[in-house]
Order: sequence, then C-alpha cells, then structure tokens
Amino acid sequence: MNPFSFNCYFDEYKNKGRRIVMKLFYAAGSSSMAPHILLEESGIPYVLEKVNLDTKTWNGGDYNSLNPKSYVPALATDSDGVLTECAVVLEYIGRQTNKEHFIDEYRSKSYWKQRMWLNYIATELHKNFISPFRKGNWLPNTADSKSFVYKRVLPRLKFVDNALKQQDYLVNNEFSAPDAYLFVITNWIKRLGYNFDDFKNLQSFDARMRERSAVQRVLRQEGKAHTLQEKD
Repeated sequence: MNPFSFNCYFDEYKNKGRRIVMKLFYAAGSSSMAPHILLEESGIPYVLEKVNLDTKTWNGGDYNSLNPKSYVPALATDSDGVLTECAVVLEYIGRQTNKEHFIDEYRSKSYWKQRMWLNYIATELHKNFISPFRKGNWLPNTADSKSFVYKRVLPRLKFVDNALKQQDYLVNNEFSAPDAYLFVITNWIKRLGYNFDDFKNLQSFDARMRERSAVQRVLRQEGKAHTLQEKD
C-alpha cells in the first residue's frame, strides 16, 4: 500500500455524511498527545488510530509501512498525505483552523516566537527525555535512565519555567500550539515522578492545562499510558 494514498480511509466517513480531513496515529501519553489536544481544541473533524509501538502495528497492519520512522505522531490527511514530526504536525493543524492564534500569521512576530518554542521543545526537551538507556520504545524506565534524563533536562526545564514567570502561556499569554507540546513534557514530569519543587511555574501551567476541557477529553480518550516500571 502506498502510505501517501489515504483516500480509502476517509471514504467510509464521507459516506456517512461526515467530512473527515485528518487521521491521527497516536500512542497513549506519548508526544502525539500534543496534536491530539490541538485537534480537540480546533474542532476539526478527525479520527484516531492507536499504534502499538512495541509491535509496530495498528488496526490497518504494519505501522512501519505507513511511517518508516516507527514513532508517533503521524497525521494522515485527505489532501497533503502523511505528515510526521510533532512540531510540523502541530503547525499544520494550527493552519487548518480559523483560530489563528494557534499558529499566528506567517512571518509575524508571534509566529516566529511560536516556531522558536516548537523547535525548543522538540529538540531540547522532547529528545532529551528519550534516554538511550531506556528499555523498549518508551520513556526512561530504569533508575539509571531516569537519573540520566533528569540531569539533562533540568537546566532546560528551568529555562521554560522562568519564561512562564509572569504569563500563563508561552506566547502572548494565550493558548497556542507550543502549549499543547509543553503539556506533553509536564505530563512526563509527573509520570516519571520528578519533583516540581524547582518548577513552580511549570507546575501551575500543568494544572492550568488540565482544567481545559479539550485536555480532559484527550486524557479520557487516550486512557492509561504504558508502564514506566523498570523492565528486565
């Protein structure tokens, strides 16, 4: 199957009178939660496809045939094929909605701030949370890997915490695409049992995000994430 030919997956929904323009491939609690949140916030019709990252499969078979990178998110669209990389997927979703503040007008001052945050979260936080010493395709799940990751992310988390000192959200003090991505990180902090004592502003941000109805729906829809207990 050509991974960029997705019309067949959208036809069944079109025939039911519902215009589906996006299909999000996700794993519970992973970085794909960020585009999931933005889709819920946007009101854009979409469907979810759960991916088993251990077996590299989804309901349609081999996930690697769809996304050879073997990770989530992947976003299948009826017009632009399959998109990967969380920051790119977030910007794409933001461009499809009339809520312009999700991703601001191209080349505006706010747009470049949003792009800086998306890239910072992707490269300095997201990737540094993925320890090379973890066992399996997940977050750190051994005592050594958790300690190693914390040392790497600590100064980066402090930088973001300081940026939130006098504002609720990262850009223009209103929710936008980078905030959905940052919530993935604060959710990982909680799941890994890291202490929020040094990150009071991030802790407040996390609580604020959990009050949003879209975030609450996403947490219910995704359910329990994979275990982070040490594996043999």
